[in-house]
Amino acid sequence: MKKTIKIIIEAIILGVLVFFMTAAHLLSSLDYMVRDKLYQIPRGIDSKIKIIGIDEKTLMELGPIQTWSRSRYAELIRILDQSGETRPSVIAFDIQFSGEVDEGDAELAAAAKEGGNIVTVNQLLYKGKAELNDDGVMVDPVVGVDNPYDALKEAAAIGFSNVAQDSDGVVRHVLTTQDYQGTAYPSFAKVVYETWCSVKGETPVEAPSDKFGRSAINYSGRPGDYECVSLVDVLNGKIDPRVFKDCVVFVGAYAAGLQDSFEVPNGGSSNMYGVEIHANALQSYQQDRFAVMGSPYLFGLITAVLAMILHILFRKLKVWQSLILLVLAIAGEVTVCVLLNNGGTAFSIIYFPLALVISFIYSLAIGYILEQAHKRKVMNAFKKYVAPQIVEEISKQGDFSIKLGGENRDIAVLFVDIRGFTTMSEALEPEQVVAILNEYLALTTKSIFDNLGTLDKFVGDATMAVFNAPFDLPDYEYKAVCAAMDIVKGGEELEKVLFEKYGRSVGFGVGVHCGPAVVGNVGCDVRMDYTAIGDTVNTSARLEANAKKGQVLISDVLYERLKGRIRVNEIGVIPLKGKSNGVNVFEVLGVDGEE
Repeated sequence: MKKTIKIIIEAIILGVLVFFMTAAHLLSSLDYMVRDKLYQIPRGIDSKIKIIGIDEKTLMELGPIQTWSRSRYAELIRILDQSGETRPSVIAFDIQFSGEVDEGDAELAAAAKEGGNIVTVNQLLYKGKAELNDDGVMVDPVVGVDNPYDALKEAAAIGFSNVAQDSDGVVRHVLTTQDYQGTAYPSFAKVVYETWCSVKGETPVEAPSDKFGRSAINYSGRPGDYECVSLVDVLNGKIDPRVFKDCVVFVGAYAAGLQDSFEVPNGGSSNMYGVEIHANALQSYQQDRFAVMGSPYLFGLITAVLAMILHILFRKLKVWQSLILLVLAIAGEVTVCVLLNNGGTAFSIIYFPLALVISFIYSLAIGYILEQAHKRKVMNAFKKYVAPQIVEEISKQGDFSIKLGGENRDIAVLFVDIRGFTTMSEALEPEQVVAILNEYLALTTKSIFDNLGTLDKFVGDATMAVFNAPFDLPDYEYKAVCAAMDIVKGGEELEKVLFEKYGRSVGFGVGVHCGPAVVGNVGCDVRMDYTAIGDTVNTSARLEANAKKGQVLISDVLYERLKGRIRVNEIGVIPLKGKSNGVNVFEVLGVDGEE
């Protein structure tokens, strides 16, 4: 119950974290990077959108753009609009024609008026300091408009060419309209699109926009993808103007020195020129592929609930199951977000996967810590009754389960008891009795562990050990007899020491038998003991009860398994308490070595 409550609290904390990060857009830069990779996949450019660039070649031949007469632009219009075989749908100049310069001004205005398909730009002037608008949204207010000179203003459609850069300087959005002194100024791409619709006889659609008046551009091409030809090549007649028939032709800066390039989400290390950004925005208009940010609060709430559910599952499932669930959940969220973006609604994408990864790693770490604690608990338990070598093997195998229940195994069982312990305990002080008993128990334990046996229990002055449980032990019958002989030999040395200390001598009687038994943990959930149960155990105990001081008695069954490896003296058939038939018993005199 406590564990469940703890997991629920963890899930709630994770859910709050997801909601807060999504609503506050805390890691905006990282989110932008991921969204750029997933949302801005090139969709293929429209070949009917072309660019006539003021490139390095044009500047080399015609000189700095500031020195040009605007008659050059008038000449370009006349070349493109000379006939129905060459006429573009729209000629869009991404060039600021502020103020009057020379007689070319009138020529450009006249050409624009005659063509009737010309769009040019103005520039919005911003205050440069964000303020709250009437809707309570922080915006940078417009404080002025830099329009083209009057004659051109009357002859051409106009839209502002300002681009909307995000906090990291990347252009991901277009401003559809901007208000200034009660007038709504449309963007350059919007005016180009509406002019194109007018030529085509189509009804323009409104791009969705967020509270800041922005629409996210789903870029169709990367920098350099749209076909671009040099302005000077068109003016010199090197380009057949018929290639521009029915196209939307953007005219603008296409050289680094003109400082009209920007970082874009799909540009990589390359910047995109302003005319290319407007071309992408136009294609988004034509294909109705703009997107706006959906409610971060709603999306944050949905992903928070999902994260909470998944965290609970992570804490309960196996690692491989959690890993599969993690991958599926992240893939699912990415797929849904991409589809929603393509449908016109964009959402932050990183917070849910980030929270899931944190949850998975946390669950993995907690699981590891708990597993290690469980292993330590089991190891400490095993160390109390299993030889250190076996404990080491358990650690390597990683099998640490402890549960109630048993299994049938063929084992060897050893019982050893102090002869004359009751008489001795009556004659000595309690402290002396305990000291002697501890010496004896240390000897039996060492002998059992040295031969890889399992110490089952101490019962007063008796010791019980099993061999071949809980893990398989090669040649366990032989090892059991060796342990018995080590106890007897060690007892001879211990007898001398104890006699010098206490004036009392002790001896051991040992019984060993082998056969099937039920071994396992017996008890309850609160307390359990690892032990062996069955006739094999009882027979071994009866053999020990019949053994004299310094004597190791084994059954005929055990002798048959070890014949030729041990030296014995046949005692004969003796009755054992609790058994209807006697058992042929042998006294072990020595062991001859392992096979």
